[in-house]
Amino acid sequence: MKTDVLSDVLRAVRLTGAVYFDFELSAPWVAEAPPSHEIADRVMPGAQRVIEYHVVARGSCWGHAVGADPIRLREGDLLVFPQGHAHVLASAPGMRAAPDLTLFARRTTPLPLVYEMGGGGDRARIVCGFLGCDERPYNPLLAALPPVIHLAATGGDGSGWLSTLLHRAVGESGQAQAGSANILARLSELMFVEVVRRYLATLPPAETGWLAGLRDAVVGQALAAMHAAPAEPWTVEGLAREVGLSRSVFAERFQEIVGQPPMQYLALWRMQLASRLLVDGGQVAAVATAVGYESDAAFSRAFKKLVGQAPATWRRRAHAGGTPRFTGDA
Repeated sequence: MKTDVLSDVLRAVRLTGAVYFDFELSAPWVAEAPPSHEIADRVMPGAQRVIEYHVVARGSCWGHAVGADPIRLREGDLLVFPQGHAHVLASAPGMRAAPDLTLFARRTTPLPLVYEMGGGGDRARIVCGFLGCDERPYNPLLAALPPVIHLAATGGDGSGWLSTLLHRAVGESGQAQAGSANILARLSELMFVEVVRRYLATLPPAETGWLAGLRDAVVGQALAAMHAAPAEPWTVEGLAREVGLSRSVFAERFQEIVGQPPMQYLALWRMQLASRLLVDGGQVAAVATAVGYESDAAFSRAFKKLVGQAPATWRRRAHAGGTPRFTGDA
């Protein structure tokens, strides 16, 4: 069966989710969120990147990244900030407020946290959550996503699979039943996958980037081959044969669409896989073999060049509770 590259990436970067807030609001109201890196350790401890999303469960509002134009949001709409930008939700466009960081304090109470705020006018309900994932050494999906994704509840297939997930998440967040937190986390992850799929479907034909590569008949086949067998001794010639093109035509097409040569992509992806194996307790020699290196010395040199630190250092810092930092230049 053909490898599902998107699922492979999401597994390797440890996508996890949680519904965090359930707001009951009445106009006028405004809530501003800081950049996600400022609250990441509080809302998703251990995550290298935090993505925030908001579901309009009832009523309507306006939302936008700070400095961008406001977007009208209606009941059932979903707004996602993949790059972690500071953003605003409000009952009317143009409203601003200083972020209330006390909302993000670590708590022992079950999620989601329920708040009521506003001036007593038109009512709305907003369910807010976070998704965490690794961004280092290499997460090709993050760079391929825009600052803001708005999915409307109406139009296209908005009443289908995504709508079902949103309604289930909203309903679950209002119940304090055993296992609700776990169900909400899984629903958040499913919603994000569907968001990416819907966004991919909207890309224009001439779009480039990693996501565009997934849908390209040639590049997608090459990506699937590398993800299916990352330890294989791939060469540009071998991948070209796999997709039925000449070496030069394949290399040019991969570079043009993905934005990097196929061998560079493979090297970086191997480092992402290796980083997870190391954190999970793998020994350097075994990890080297698992990602296609003939010796642990060659693997260690490649890892340090691309990631910026030795494999053992990466593993030690992760086990010590710190987040390994990417310092490479690849």
